Amino acid sequence: MLSVIGLAAASMLILAGCAGTDEPAADPKPVASFAAGSTMAKLSEAGKITIGTKFDQPLFGLKGPDGPVGFDVEIGKLIAASLGIKASDITFTETVSANREPFIESGQVDLVIATYTINDKRKEVVSFAGPYYSAGQSILVKADNKSIKSEKDLVGQPVCSVTGSTPAAKLAEIGAKPLLTDTYSNCLEPLRSGAVVAVSTDNVILAGLAAQNEGEFKIAGKPFTEEPYGIGLKHDDSDFRTFINDVLTKAYKDGSYKKAWEDTAGKVLPYVAPPAVDDYSL
Repeated sequence: MLSVIGLAAASMLILAGCAGTDEPAADPKPVASFAAGSTMAKLSEAGKITIGTKFDQPLFGLKGPDGPVGFDVEIGKLIAASLGIKASDITFTETVSANREPFIESGQVDLVIATYTINDKRKEVVSFAGPYYSAGQSILVKADNKSIKSEKDLVGQPVCSVTGSTPAAKLAEIGAKPLLTDTYSNCLEPLRSGAVVAVSTDNVILAGLAAQNEGEFKIAGKPFTEEPYGIGLKHDDSDFRTFINDVLTKAYKDGSYKKAWEDTAGKVLPYVAPPAVDDYSL
């Protein structure tokens, strides 16, 4: 259940973090104070926040000339705005799948918003707010490939994925031969050359890669897992977690979440109503 802390989040100016803009429409200024010593108070007083995100995933987190862009980036702006932090005062740090937990644990980042699947193993060392999106593992092949139609066709085959990711673990589980690298963009050349028969990760990531390389690749079959995306934060920081969940819930209701989607991933993927927070994250 959501905490009454939602009343505080609901009273803040989240609209300032709208997608597709470098700066909020107006300086975000919380109208409610935060409990002394809380993460929210510390970040708000500092006027800055560091958020880990991907830099190589079209639609969700892709490095552009003026910094990363994508749906995950816009979610980060919404959270920052609710703390009174302008978009220009966010430091986005690249996080790859293998370093997300270490970056949170060490304090190198305040949050990780990086197509970050919530699972029990990760919850042993970090906490999650959300989920804010539900994806599913799928398969990317060359456009002329007619032999791979589902995950069953990957058994015994070399398939590229990323070290430390849930898709990589799933490939090993089903009997594929994972070829692992640090970023999904590094999987495209092995796919082109035939060193692997497919790339496998979340469907939304693959859709972005296919869109970025139009006509060269296609998604084969249907998603075969459920991947709820969460926002990673320090373990057991329950107040901050509840605050972020309340921010997400408000964004769902006031349309800012949908606008963030439509301005980024929604240019390629259909809008899907977000999952209820807390379904997976506790």
